[in-house]
Amino acid sequence: MQKPRMEMCEALIKKLKSGAKLDSAEYLCLIKNRAECAESAFAAAAELRNKIYGKQVYIRGLIEFSNYCKNDCFYCGIRRSNSNAQRYRLSADEILECAKNGYELGFRTFVLQGGEDAYYSDEVLCGIVSKIKSAYPDCAVTLSVGERSLESYKKLRLAGADRYLLRHETANKLHYERLHPPQMSFDNRIKCLYDLKSLGYQVGAGFMVGSPFQTEKMLADEMIFLRELNPDMVGIGPFVPHGSTPFANMLGGSADLTLFMLALIRLTLPFVLLPATTALGTIDPLGREKGINAGANVLMPNLSPVGVRKKYMLYDNKICTGDEAAQCIKCLKRRIESTGCKIVTSRGDVKKACIDD
Repeated sequence: MQKPRMEMCEALIKKLKSGAKLDSAEYLCLIKNRAECAESAFAAAAELRNKIYGKQVYIRGLIEFSNYCKNDCFYCGIRRSNSNAQRYRLSADEILECAKNGYELGFRTFVLQGGEDAYYSDEVLCGIVSKIKSAYPDCAVTLSVGERSLESYKKLRLAGADRYLLRHETANKLHYERLHPPQMSFDNRIKCLYDLKSLGYQVGAGFMVGSPFQTEKMLADEMIFLRELNPDMVGIGPFVPHGSTPFANMLGGSADLTLFMLALIRLTLPFVLLPATTALGTIDPLGREKGINAGANVLMPNLSPVGVRKKYMLYDNKICTGDEAAQCIKCLKRRIESTGCKIVTSRGDVKKACIDD
């Protein structure tokens, strides 16, 4: 990079760190020149994370309770049309057993994630949420079950759900339509995010990095969208192709670009809860550690029964499908300690207070 451009990128990182806003062109400049300014971005993001959250990394117990899904997203391994998928559903008792196991291991947040499966009606899902909250009142329950009606979101909130993860996947409508079948609506996806915010959930959005047809300009615009939405959580990961989808032969996303976007998100949304995702660890053996060093502060180990984990395969070669939860925690603790951070077992709610300069 030429020295003037390098200095410009350093100035943009400093501007972000100060709390000032960048426009799309400025984000694009950083993304295009990320190879030369990545280390500065990582350092600034980690410093900002430490200022707000310290060196604490929160763990969430992931319970993948169903791989049935009515949708047919072109990138997803549990899409409706994938006849190779081995379908399963966990019963309420099985989900509660996962939560019990997780609680005994120190988890204080449970993430119930599944495809958009009509079997889990409002009545069924509200019953599961309320039972978890009754058994473990000191815990947070996060749902990640896709698009539902405002009324459904209200019922789940009243049942005790604290947080909701709904990755929008892309903030560009035309791009969204190239990743999804015509039956799915970009406008409804975005509406759901704002509905969830209106009900008082801690809301998580997110997108794939390096998905088919994505441009660097789209990634720059993602930052503008996230700043406007101001979610409590942002989950991003590299696109990893699945062999039983229309995108099987598409090029996957890169770890380097994903890490750089993590840093930009931390610098743009200082208080955000930011996972170092399993997908990042799938394409880079040290991906999760690098994610922590780039400003992330959340990990989501799997509490699902080992017997079903390989069936919840959103993408190929997913890691940690064979380890018992206790083994996984021990491994993660060692890995995270190598970054200078430490795993903590609190609920890990988003912080909204102001920080001192």
